[in-house]
Amino acid sequence: MAPSAVREALSAVDVAWLRMDRPSNLMMICGMLLLEGRIELQRLKEVVRTRMLCFHRFRQRVADPHGDPHWELDPGFDLDWHVRQLTPRIGTTLEDVASELASTALDPGKPMWQWHLIDGAEGCALMMRIHHCYGDGFALLHVVETMTDTDPAHPRHGGADLDGQAAQRTAWERVLGPASEVVGDALRASAAAAGAGAGLLAHPLRALAHARRGADLAYQAGVIAAMTPDSRTRLKGELGVAKRVAWGAPLPLSDVKAVAAALACSVNDVLVACIAGALRAWLLDDGTAPANRTVRALVPVNLRPPGPVTELGNRFGLVFLDLPIGVADPVERVHAVHRAMMQLKTSQQSTVALGLLAGMGLAPEFLKERLLDALAANASIVVTNVHGPEQLHYLAGRRIEHELFWVPQSGGIGIGASILSYAGQVSFGVIADIGRVPDPTDITSRFTSEFGALLLSALMMPWTTDNRLDSGA
Repeated sequence: MAPSAVREALSAVDVAWLRMDRPSNLMMICGMLLLEGRIELQRLKEVVRTRMLCFHRFRQRVADPHGDPHWELDPGFDLDWHVRQLTPRIGTTLEDVASELASTALDPGKPMWQWHLIDGAEGCALMMRIHHCYGDGFALLHVVETMTDTDPAHPRHGGADLDGQAAQRTAWERVLGPASEVVGDALRASAAAAGAGAGLLAHPLRALAHARRGADLAYQAGVIAAMTPDSRTRLKGELGVAKRVAWGAPLPLSDVKAVAAALACSVNDVLVACIAGALRAWLLDDGTAPANRTVRALVPVNLRPPGPVTELGNRFGLVFLDLPIGVADPVERVHAVHRAMMQLKTSQQSTVALGLLAGMGLAPEFLKERLLDALAANASIVVTNVHGPEQLHYLAGRRIEHELFWVPQSGGIGIGASILSYAGQVSFGVIADIGRVPDPTDITSRFTSEFGALLLSALMMPWTTDNRLDSGA
């Protein structure tokens, strides 16, 4: 039987993203491809039909979303509804069109995704909107890469469908959360090893590692539970429906790597420090910089195993990162971010957060709202960084000049910052509630300026052969 004909339950985490939808914060990932030249609508539809719909999930909608959510084939699936052409009104910018689309909910009665071919005076762009319950950024990047080619003269065929399933969790594990899942993983690993003639008793170091991981999970759960609400700034407050998106000119990835190597840190440390610097400058101008010198960010962490993507859905955790906006010196700010990230990398906070998300998908409505509000109160911004293709790609024979995406926020968080590397460039995009940040270009432009100041500082540093360190990024 074809996968699309089988009733498929949503995972607990996917249900959580489905249930987090609010009119003031849509759980929708938006991405944009800026193309060289124009493409015909029919050709785009053919690419979508052959190279996106090969994944059966995109022919499915969510049935019984408020009861027992599951995937079902849309009997009235209409590709013309999912792939549309837009011609902006005279005087309307691409940012205006993207902002309006980012503020508009998808139809829950259909598969919740759309491609918009925007053919305007600024050129040709493709914008994709898709509900977060279909997959995280890592899974969706795999789908987009399947739709594109590295050589337009030799287009490839559609990809293989993704129907791999994660390890099945018991009801006991789903109720007790991540700590019990660690035990379950250990038991499954033990059973597998016993089948080969050895169990955990034959591997005391492995058993000790499991015990330590379980202890850290309990500790990190306590850290999140005891976390105080984030600083009160203009970033916090009531949200409306209208959102505004913005992006800046891409940075050369080689320059970012050079700065990271000079400062003995990662590319991600450098870019997150630039976001902190941009927020610092914006809040100082606004007069609402917090006295405690930090603003907390919610940062997604990929929890997929190494190797190719084998399933859609959401497989990432979340960590809370203090952005050092009170640090004026750009180099010191990078080191502060680096120290904070190193502490988070050695913890299990992301796994705990994944367990909380799963619990949110299983919890009653009133408890889900309390969990969502509590998580949102602990942060002011969502910051995510995705590593995209390293070489140029083509869609429908047209070169993709620039790739962008905007991350959704949750609860009362009103701003999201997204970093995406593609073909030697680093793109930075911001989506914000217009009541919190009326013009997010105020932040994207400052991001570019902050990197320029950091690059200049790195060039002025005394250089020796000893400080040419590998950033590991």
